[in-house]
Amino acid sequence: MTPMLTDLGIAFGRVAFVMLFVLNMGGLLTWVERKQSAVMQDRIGANRASIFGLRLFGLFHPLADALKMLTKEDFLPARADRILFTLAPFVSVLFALVAFAAIPFGDVLQVGGREVPLQAVTLNAGILYVFAMLSLGVYGVMMAGWASANNYALLGGQRAAALMISAEVAIGASIMGVAMVYGSLDMMEIIRGQGRPLFGWLTWIPAWGIVTQPLAFVLFLTAGIAATKRIPFDFPEGESEIIGYFVEYSGMKFGMFMMADFVETVVIAGLTTALFLGGWQVPYLAADGFRFPWGAALTLARPTVVALGVLAFCLKVAMACWFLMLIRWTLPRFRYDQAMRLGWLGLFPLSILNVVVTGVVLLAWRSA
Repeated sequence: MTPMLTDLGIAFGRVAFVMLFVLNMGGLLTWVERKQSAVMQDRIGANRASIFGLRLFGLFHPLADALKMLTKEDFLPARADRILFTLAPFVSVLFALVAFAAIPFGDVLQVGGREVPLQAVTLNAGILYVFAMLSLGVYGVMMAGWASANNYALLGGQRAAALMISAEVAIGASIMGVAMVYGSLDMMEIIRGQGRPLFGWLTWIPAWGIVTQPLAFVLFLTAGIAATKRIPFDFPEGESEIIGYFVEYSGMKFGMFMMADFVETVVIAGLTTALFLGGWQVPYLAADGFRFPWGAALTLARPTVVALGVLAFCLKVAMACWFLMLIRWTLPRFRYDQAMRLGWLGLFPLSILNVVVTGVVLLAWRSA
């Protein structure tokens, strides 16, 4: 096999893993939302869809939903812009999917004498790429509202744009402290930095972002929930206040808007894992195995170490998604003015304060 074919195969494998992981997690979240909310509300939840009599706790419901939406009538309003109306859901899903490409899901793997970073796209400024893709997703929402020729849909799209601007500004400001602490915008380097121990008598604690930047973690998670346009920040589609930007959509186009929200939830969970929860790092797991602070050691083969890292990343993302669902089914919806006030007068100033405090602490530490 020629080196070019080998490189293409490796690149295809990395991209395929990321796409399959994100799409399957997004589809699974439609089931998780139903069953987790049912557990929290002391009810059964979706469990009727079955194949050959097997229900499997309702796991076939996402498949049933997909078949139902594919067979529904594809409605087009009489005065709608046909091209933009059709393109809008694809734009929303596309940018939500490609945003995950720069998030590392594992360490470097040796394949045929080559070092393969377990990351679909390797970028020196991976954080900027992810947030750029997430920001572009709002174009799909705005296109849907405007192309529907419906004033309510247009207003929902405008509210979504206002929410995304306030959320993205707070997200960008909150992760500046993380970049300052680890000295890089490369997400792989940030995750490696979180594998180092803390200083002094805290060497037994790994330097995860949630430890070094606790305020940034809270701010990022809050703004990230807003970026997904879900409760308590779902006023672009809040049924009690306004008809959403997708009011004129039906069938799979409507389903794609819903899928975009779930995929964005997976992306925010992946970013939270990479920036604050150590990414693929496992406490006390080095390149050659476990090295515990009290002197014990367990030597492991390099492929086993990398596989444990990939498994740890997937589990952390799953736990982050569970926590985001927990918030979604616990808090009530904000009003529009409350969300705007929280973003511009709460999250953004606190993010700037976090940057200033981080800079002062780093300057004092390096001067000592």
